[in-house]
Amino acid sequence: MEHTTDIAIESGFVTIATFWGYLGLMILIGIFATKFSSKGINNFFIGDRKMNKLVVAMSAVVSGRSAWLLLGVTGMAYKMGISAIWAAVGYILAEFWLFFSYAPRIRRFSEKYDCITITDFYSERFSDKKSILRIITVIIILLFMISYLSAQFVAGGKTFSTSFNISSNEGLLATAAIILFYTVLGGFLAVSLTDTIQGFFMLFALLALPIIAIFKLGGISNFWNAALSIGGSNFGSLSAISLGTLIGFLGIGLGSAGNPHIVVRYMSIDKTKNLSQVAFIGTIMNILMAVGAVFTGIAAKIYFPEVLMLPGGDVENVYPALAAYKFSPIIFGIVISSIFAAIMSTADSQLLVAASCVVRDIYQKTLKKNIEIPQEKLVLLSRITILIIVGISLLLAFFAKDIVFWLVLFAWGGLGAAFGPTSILMLFWKKTTRTGVIAGIITGAFTVIVWNQIPTLKSFVYELIPGFFVSLIVTIIVSLLTKDNDEQKYFDALSS
Repeated sequence: MEHTTDIAIESGFVTIATFWGYLGLMILIGIFATKFSSKGINNFFIGDRKMNKLVVAMSAVVSGRSAWLLLGVTGMAYKMGISAIWAAVGYILAEFWLFFSYAPRIRRFSEKYDCITITDFYSERFSDKKSILRIITVIIILLFMISYLSAQFVAGGKTFSTSFNISSNEGLLATAAIILFYTVLGGFLAVSLTDTIQGFFMLFALLALPIIAIFKLGGISNFWNAALSIGGSNFGSLSAISLGTLIGFLGIGLGSAGNPHIVVRYMSIDKTKNLSQVAFIGTIMNILMAVGAVFTGIAAKIYFPEVLMLPGGDVENVYPALAAYKFSPIIFGIVISSIFAAIMSTADSQLLVAASCVVRDIYQKTLKKNIEIPQEKLVLLSRITILIIVGISLLLAFFAKDIVFWLVLFAWGGLGAAFGPTSILMLFWKKTTRTGVIAGIITGAFTVIVWNQIPTLKSFVYELIPGFFVSLIVTIIVSLLTKDNDEQKYFDALSS
């Protein structure tokens, strides 16, 4: 078995040309979508509810995975072996259910009451005339979404630095500039179309690396035996994790219903009946990408048995390091492109969500309520807001101390705990009240923040788990103690 003692990632002309060809395609899509997205904020933020099933399935999946899958899960598999697959099981099952049951209800309601953001849904569900619920929702979304977005920029900076021998700060700026360009121009249509193409890039790269590694090592049997000889018997065991870790991994799926950049995909589909087909397409994609990520990490363990052999001694570099060391420049270019696909497919969606909170929910629906505002002005304000949010996120990214994996999980957990249980109850339990939802949002987010800051609790179980169930219980209890006059009227609209 051949091993390397060190690995330095160097990008030649072919690799760079492949990568810039991919980026050029993304920019062209942004330019192509500009005219459509400039017609109004319905077009800019939700694609005028005209997205087809393939685009919805692919964009919903890849916008939820981000660099966490390609850098975080591959790194986990490098350290843990096959048991890292549990990190994917929770969200695969959760999103399958969401496509089938959750998505049709919120899609019907959002069309009937002209909801183009998740805060619209919360506000319209309870006839929130004083905008109290809307403002609380916006604050929570912006708090966690900017942190989430910053994590994507950190991942982009790290990938640029590792792959093209530039500083991480230069990489941060380059990542932000590229995402900013096509998102500002093309809005939701550009974001959804680029997400679809990026999803196929990610799928190809995640499957290609382990398949090529298996072939080079003489087959799956030799591959597996080599992995076990280096990683030990636990490396090949699905049960080689603690109960707390298993619960935390499975609990990752609880966040899917509460992350607005995923939920808005359900609201954008052209026909509600197509969501059942979306469920199968999306689930197959989720499974294939998760398996590819885990086996990529295992393959990297074979070639780089010691973590110090990786660039910077960082396990989050196993994915590009493996591609650079053993495979062709074109494959390496596709791998680098797939990392940026994961980053951009999440970051662009989060940018739109954050901007919609400011323009739609704060400006149009709160400050300028009952005042007719030209659609062209709203679109212009949306583009300016995106620019400002990128600047704020960049400042946070420059000073980020956490690694990408945990920063993403913190933001994912905060949004999931605040909006996951409350939105599910709003869709399926007619006794849910506005007061109960407000209490659930606040306690869910607060629990995640506090749990994350206490090392003993954080090491015990992922903060999303307690945050989700605290929010769920509080929402139910407070709802039973209060009452909304219009609860039946708005609940009926969910299934009609």
